[in-house]
Amino acid sequence: MNTEILGIIVMFAITTVIGVFLGKYIAGVYGYKKTFLNRLFQPVEHLIYRISGINPDKQMTWKQNMFAMLTINIVWFIIGFFILLNQSWLPINPDGNPDMSPDLAFNTAISFLVNCNLQHYSGETGVSYLSQLYLMFLQFVTAATGMAAMAVLFKAFKDKTTTELGNFYDFFVRSMTRILVPLSIVVAFILSANGSPMTFEGKDHITTLEGQKMDVSRGPAAAFIAIKHLGTNGGGFFGANSAHPLENPNYLTNMTEMVTQMIIPFALVFALGFYLKKRKLSLTIFAVMTIGFIALTVPNIINETQGNPLITQMGTDPHLGAMEGKEIRFGSAASAYWSIATTVISTGSVNAMHDSTMPLSGMNQLLAMMINCFYGGCGVGILNYFIFIILAVFISGLMVGRTPEFLGKKIEAKEMKIAMIVALFHPFLILVGTALTAYLPEFGTKTLNNPGFHGFSEMLYEFTSSSANNGSGFEGLGDNTPWWNISTGVVLLLSRFIPIIGPIAIAGLLAQKKYIPESAGTLKTDTATFGFMTLAVILLIAALSFFPALTLGPIAEQLQYFGK
Repeated sequence: MNTEILGIIVMFAITTVIGVFLGKYIAGVYGYKKTFLNRLFQPVEHLIYRISGINPDKQMTWKQNMFAMLTINIVWFIIGFFILLNQSWLPINPDGNPDMSPDLAFNTAISFLVNCNLQHYSGETGVSYLSQLYLMFLQFVTAATGMAAMAVLFKAFKDKTTTELGNFYDFFVRSMTRILVPLSIVVAFILSANGSPMTFEGKDHITTLEGQKMDVSRGPAAAFIAIKHLGTNGGGFFGANSAHPLENPNYLTNMTEMVTQMIIPFALVFALGFYLKKRKLSLTIFAVMTIGFIALTVPNIINETQGNPLITQMGTDPHLGAMEGKEIRFGSAASAYWSIATTVISTGSVNAMHDSTMPLSGMNQLLAMMINCFYGGCGVGILNYFIFIILAVFISGLMVGRTPEFLGKKIEAKEMKIAMIVALFHPFLILVGTALTAYLPEFGTKTLNNPGFHGFSEMLYEFTSSSANNGSGFEGLGDNTPWWNISTGVVLLLSRFIPIIGPIAIAGLLAQKKYIPESAGTLKTDTATFGFMTLAVILLIAALSFFPALTLGPIAEQLQYFGK
């Protein structure tokens, strides 16, 4: 077996095994069970609550939980916007990086606030170390925000009938202290030990082997990189992201970062089963997600390892695959695997340039973000998948003549309306944003470095990445303009909070309803048949929404160059 393929199988297997055990631990954290970290972190949590004046024992309704989430996010945005606008004179700026423009600061603050990290700047020259530290803080809190929202969803289905859905602040703090911080310390240590810098000194002055003098950027990178992957954030400390040798020095760090960005999304699926004592349901969900993930990953690996036939015709050796935009220390197969993992999970980090991949590989990266529920980001992946469960339950109930129910609660018109709004809002943001940009050449087409079908793909990718809270990009796009900064900033805000509030609203409404015990007439949602139905609904909505746009982009590009 090819060693690169073996490495991919090993990475996925390690991730799954860790995910099962971590999922059981996370279920214990949100279920207030005794865990081995209780003694260490309970005093820290009590100190946080004493300073902030928060009562963690106060139960909240779904509306109160969402209000708490929104208000605290507004505060974080204001602080971040101020720092980015004034970083030139603020401390910890040894390289003298300038202030951001208002539109770029707006985009950057929102992007890191919503777990997207869509970077229209280069980390080496665009931000100070103080800004990097605050952006790192946002990478912690935005991941914890998604996980806390998911914990509210868990709580809604744990009790038979209730309006008390836990405490957002308590779920949030527990996500930070007991999950994100401990794991980040471990990952940061591995990265630092393998060469990622962890310093507050400025650029290092070195002399190359050719005798030329150059400056090498550094900084507190190891800690930043750890949470960027663990929290499915994806923001690069350096402009080249995890293709940079100081962010991702070798194959061991590549495996570490690959596993790290996938373990919490995997774990949260299993945590659902442990928390609700519905392990068969969580296995069904994980199976559907994995089928979707494999269906996108395998074609990409094949496309990238076979190489570009047009370049091969010029007499090049294709045995390494399509290596344009890729790092030799990782190879084409591992880069292809990363490209789907990072778009399926909404991390958005890259160890190769997605703009350089084959057209159909780019299409699969787009599809991963357009579907946006195979594993997904920290917490929000489960929330997105929950919307499709509601739709699948309703459609299945109509098909077999049974009342639509999920976990003992009837799904009625109000829940369906919310689910449809959330499901259709994602393609609405992507397609409307792309259409407006294509229609306004001074904003869109003049910022492209590639013409024709690939240029359209660049615009489509930018809005897809923004709406999916992903952050990766086709980097032929000149995106640091007022139009791109403001338009994607608005998409980032809407696509983050509406898909969180919608599922929590549905869960809150269902939690209030009378519990209906399972009977012979109950539609079972933990079977392979229902799993297939959910997958069919996901693919049907994605196909109907996005196929025309994909036809104008990557599919047309594939036919143009390779269809002769």
